[in-house]
Amino acid sequence: MALSPEIQLRYWAIAALVLALILWALGPALLPFVTGAAIAYFLNPLVIRLTAIGLPRPLAVTTLMASALGIIVLALLLIMPAVVAQAVQFTEATPELLSGLQETISARFPDIAAFENALDTSLLKLGEAIRDRGAALAEGVWRSVSSIVSAVVFLVITPVVAFYLMLDWPRVVAGVDDLLPRQHAPTIRALAADIDRAIAGFVRGQVTVCLILAAYYAVALGLVGLQFGLAIGVVAGLISFIPYIGAIVGGVLAIGVALWQFWGMPASIGAVIVIFAIGQVLEGNILVPRIVGNSVRLHPVWLLFAVSAFGMLFGFTGMLIAVPVAASVGVLVRFGLEQYQNSALYKSTTPPPESQDDPQA
Repeated sequence: MALSPEIQLRYWAIAALVLALILWALGPALLPFVTGAAIAYFLNPLVIRLTAIGLPRPLAVTTLMASALGIIVLALLLIMPAVVAQAVQFTEATPELLSGLQETISARFPDIAAFENALDTSLLKLGEAIRDRGAALAEGVWRSVSSIVSAVVFLVITPVVAFYLMLDWPRVVAGVDDLLPRQHAPTIRALAADIDRAIAGFVRGQVTVCLILAAYYAVALGLVGLQFGLAIGVVAGLISFIPYIGAIVGGVLAIGVALWQFWGMPASIGAVIVIFAIGQVLEGNILVPRIVGNSVRLHPVWLLFAVSAFGMLFGFTGMLIAVPVAASVGVLVRFGLEQYQNSALYKSTTPPPESQDDPQA
């Protein structure tokens, strides 16, 4: 017996609610599985290319996993220790940086001397708070990463999940396809293809853009001689997937440190400003149009809301799934609007019947 659209909508709403409750309750436990599924999804096109040239799928999956793990381990050994060390040094030096900034402002702008005490107190409190919270955050992150349990759960389970999902990807897709209602299967397949293109176009492209920007900012700030330039550049690049946030956070940190370090050296301060200006030009006019493309159509405001909401509700696991969910919802909304615009309700031009008043009434 066919279910009415109202009943189907209720079932979908219940399924979405159950999924949200599972994510909320099991977010930390699901993290390695979600990460493994994301890795499998991103690497599967490369597996398809390797199998197309004659490699058996198990060998192609093994080769890609070994290469990916090698790159990750190399990055952790060569880059992350320096980034973590600079981040810790930056948080510890924040009170000194803000104190120097306060002294510079008082010396260069004596007209605001009346506010010196309030400014001094506010900056010192801000510096101490950042140092205390930053040190606690750095220590907490380092403890969680270096703990044996977290290392075993994340660094072992994630590659295993990714490996087996990539190995069985065709069977997983075929199994899901067999469960589709036959009447609506073509429409669901078309929507799934659109969602796949949106997610792949944005996520894979944006990850590439973030890595390029992280390398550019880190190298450029290092060449200028900016203290903590490596950490600031890497952070600014890696969080550039959130529109405007990477440039704002990185630019404020870099220019603030440059004002403290290079005061009286306008050329060096200007060089730091130019680095971020060039980065924005590269990101907005070259990298994003060429790598991400314009077909994704994810509005920055919608993306900001998705990352913020899912991060607040489901933690780091929610942030991982925020972009795919945002892309999927965008595709479904566009499909719904298209159906509405093709419907008789939208296209009807028949005027409503006019009421004829009885003159004898």
